[in-house]
Amino acid sequence: MRRSWVCFVALAALSISATIASAQTKSGVDKLYILNCGEGVAGDISRWSPGVDVGKSMDFVDNCYLIHHAQGWLLWDTGVTDAIAAMPQGQAPADPRMTHWRRPKTLASQLDAGGVKPAEIKYLAVSHTHPDHIGNVELFPQVMLLVQKAEYEWPSPLGVGRFKPEHPVTKLEGDHDVFGDGSVTIVATPGHTPGHQSLLVKLPKTGALVLSAMPCTSRAIGKIVASLRTTPTRTRRWPRCSASPICWRRRKPSSGSITTGRSATA
Repeated sequence: MRRSWVCFVALAALSISATIASAQTKSGVDKLYILNCGEGVAGDISRWSPGVDVGKSMDFVDNCYLIHHAQGWLLWDTGVTDAIAAMPQGQAPADPRMTHWRRPKTLASQLDAGGVKPAEIKYLAVSHTHPDHIGNVELFPQVMLLVQKAEYEWPSPLGVGRFKPEHPVTKLEGDHDVFGDGSVTIVATPGHTPGHQSLLVKLPKTGALVLSAMPCTSRAIGKIVASLRTTPTRTRRWPRCSASPICWRRRKPSSGSITTGRSATA
């Protein structure tokens, strides 16, 4: 897969890893799986960075993450709807500048291949409520949803709620220690949307890992950097980047840049 320089706002998901002293303590997390939750081709990436690369397209992947903790499973993001997998040509946008989505594998089939039933997941958290992140939330109708209150109450342009009102939810107001032991922390990073959030995971071997979708403000990026207590590597300036001056190199992942497969360890 070809490499691209991608501004934060163009990412469906971004993983930043770093080893920090606090990650050396015993973590309740023992596995982290990367799931393919959609593959897209953006028709015109200047939508995210006006005046830069006008008319250029870009391939990218929409990842979800399944995390196993001693207390249970956490699913981070759900990707584009599984229904797209049944569309031979994928889901083409009405506006050619936007993203043409395909779904090589359904989220449901990947969980099944790993021997995980939807009802076995303890928590479901989403980075934000755009369709390429919440497309399969209702595959888990009884699973506790962890979302920022500001995001949950953000008015939808369709005039309806972003989630079904009967779906169990914990409305967060800031950072949240998911399992109570510091190994998995939701970090509030508003900007791209009112209640955008990122996930800090401390793995016993890899160290600290931040899963973020689009933390598109200097404050949000600074908060992530502070949470890792180190300076991210492989950065550069992107002229006139609309939401953030910091951009990150990212490649389309193949068989899993962190861990994939049933036997993966953290």
